[in-house]
Amino acid sequence: MTPDFPAALGRALRGEVVDLVRLSGGASRETWSFDLVTPGAVRRGMILQRRRAASGPSGHPPDVEAALLRAAAGAGVPVAGLVGVGDDNGLGAPWLVVERIEGETIPRKLLRDDEFAAARPLLAAQLGRAAAAIHSIPVDSVPALDDQDQLTAFGSLVGALSQPRPALELAVRRLDASRPAAARRTVVHGDFRTGNLLVGPDGLRAVLDWELAHVGDPVEDLGWLCTRSWRFGSPARVGGFGSVGELVAAYESTSGVPVDLDALRWWEAFGSLKWAVICLLQAGVHLSGAARSVELVSIGRRAYESEWDLLGLLGAVPDDDPPRPAVQATSHPTAGELLEAVREFLAGDVMDRTTGSTRFHARVAAKSLAIVERELALGPAVAEAHDRRLADLGFPDDASLVDAVRAGKLDDRWDEVAAAVAASVRDQLLIANPAWLA
Repeated sequence: MTPDFPAALGRALRGEVVDLVRLSGGASRETWSFDLVTPGAVRRGMILQRRRAASGPSGHPPDVEAALLRAAAGAGVPVAGLVGVGDDNGLGAPWLVVERIEGETIPRKLLRDDEFAAARPLLAAQLGRAAAAIHSIPVDSVPALDDQDQLTAFGSLVGALSQPRPALELAVRRLDASRPAAARRTVVHGDFRTGNLLVGPDGLRAVLDWELAHVGDPVEDLGWLCTRSWRFGSPARVGGFGSVGELVAAYESTSGVPVDLDALRWWEAFGSLKWAVICLLQAGVHLSGAARSVELVSIGRRAYESEWDLLGLLGAVPDDDPPRPAVQATSHPTAGELLEAVREFLAGDVMDRTTGSTRFHARVAAKSLAIVERELALGPAVAEAHDRRLADLGFPDDASLVDAVRAGKLDDRWDEVAAAVAASVRDQLLIANPAWLA
């Protein structure tokens, strides 16, 4: 933030900006909280979102998102009131300001804190009704929305990845062969999930972050909400707090439209594909130098979580035992022991003495070091097992396997190939996040 940043924001909003604070999280945007004091000493809470360098699907410019917020409010979707929008105005990037609504978005708090114990049983039904309201927005009320087929779009992104990903290539082919027919085309939020919901003790207060909205199959939003990545460790399938039955019943009673549960499961699988691609693209932003960030680079390893879920939903489950750590110390302290000490410092002293975004990024950094520790211990065994599986399939490397999958040459060997790929994804998860396999 430049010294003139608060003043430029105040000029854009015709008031004085006070108590400007950077909030944690947000891989694609910076989010700030502040109070705006306008003539007459009226003081109102505000939230500013300022775009960062592209980190995945680029999202809408702020003026389109502003139009979406107006249309959503008109359709009865709970949203924050729009205050201002601009391309730069001295703020260094496109921005959007909405009224601050009191509530919480952090998933681990929503799913665990006693403050939200009464809200959790309400949320699945509330989100069913909110989704129905979103899908009632007139498509022509926001004419700039994209209507590209989502599997085609993300399949193209898979094909353009700098690193071959056999699991994603297999998934694209299987999803394309089994895609459900869309009964309707509506406005779709595109990122309707835990983390983009503002919740109070009474339940849902606002649906946030409309940057990925588009025209498509409305069941996409329901499937995305059910994707495992948005359960944050909870067993409840809908966002970590409710059941599909509660979600669908509320949606159907509000919209009057039945939900095809097979289509919902297809979109749930697509959600895992989508999140894996976004994770890899976000890591690429850091690796390219466009925006150096420990959060962006570490999220790249989370793609293995989604690949594992995706292959499970598509019926590929490995049955061989995973490799076990075989640490060979070459010096004292070992590289792993040094990493462990730095990780404990970040997770302890640094996090205990910091707040907000610094505390959040210290947690991310500590988790990243834990990944490196596990890679030092398991990496050689994982690489050897993967090379052996490739050889058994008849391929020298991932790139040649991906080429064969993409060309449809292995469609009649689906079970064999998917089981081998899933086993390798499982092994990578032992490094990236072994808790995901529990």
